Parts: sequence; C-alpha cells; structure tokens
Amino acid sequence: MNTLIFNSMKDFLSMKGKALPESNWYKVTQQMINDFANATLDKQWIHVDENRAEKESPFKSTVAHGFMSVSMISKLLEESFSVKSIKMGLNYGLNKARFPNPVPVNSQLRMISMVKDIEEISNNGFKVTFICTIEIKGQDKPACVAEFIAALFE
Repeated sequence: MNTLIFNSMKDFLSMKGKALPESNWYKVTQQMINDFANATLDKQWIHVDENRAEKESPFKSTVAHGFMSVSMISKLLEESFSVKSIKMGLNYGLNKARFPNPVPVNSQLRMISMVKDIEEISNNGFKVTFICTIEIKGQDKPACVAEFIAALFE
C-alpha cells in the first residue's frame, strides 16, 4: 500500500471529495476479539465463547464486536495518508455507522475511504469527515460503513 504524504493541511485540502488508498488486510483473531471484550466489558457469548458459538450461533463461530470495526478506523486511516505538519489528531465522532455484515473470527478486513469534507476549526485545526467502508475479504457486504470525523491540529 502506498501512503499519501502531504506537507501541510493546505496541501491535504486537495483530497476533498477524493478516495484515499486502500488499507492493508488485517486478520481478526480471537485474541483481538477477547481483548476488545475485556476492554469494553462486552463479553457476550457470541464474541468470546468459541464452543457455544460453534454450536448455537448461526455463524458457527465467534464474531467480532461491531464497534471493534469502528475502532479500527483510526489505525486504517493512518496507513492511507500522513500530513507532516500535524502535531495532534483526535477522534471527533461519527455521523453515521452501520454494521451490515458480521465479522467471523479469522476474517480479514481492510478499509476503503474517501475524504468527504474538510472544515477549519479553532486552535489551528481542521475537522475532516471521512466515508469509511471496512470490507471483509471474500464477502459482498462490508463489515462496517461509517461517516467518521477526525480533528487534526497543526
């Protein structure tokens, strides 16, 4: 994957309305799912009980939390572009997030994204809205579609 490099946010403004490079593929392991369950205290059996999920789940395995997919967006965006002048970035929020397809353990995920909007904010910052689609290798429907907002400060 080729990360796009920009010297400043002024340069990055050219990306408004354009696609960013696709991320690398990442395997979602049971350890990752368990770690997320422990961090969020969401230990529903469909996520952490491999034996029960194999027997009782319609997916025949554990599945990742939907919010685990959303939480990967920051890392996956970090792979697609870099702005050298940025001193700090913050997750600003989500306008919309949907989880149209479950993510069975050992699935591979990647993200395709585009820059929807860029607005100047206080403290020499920019609010950037991204349209993010997290794909599951071999599946037609994505794991997650989200409108994600980041605040980037020079």
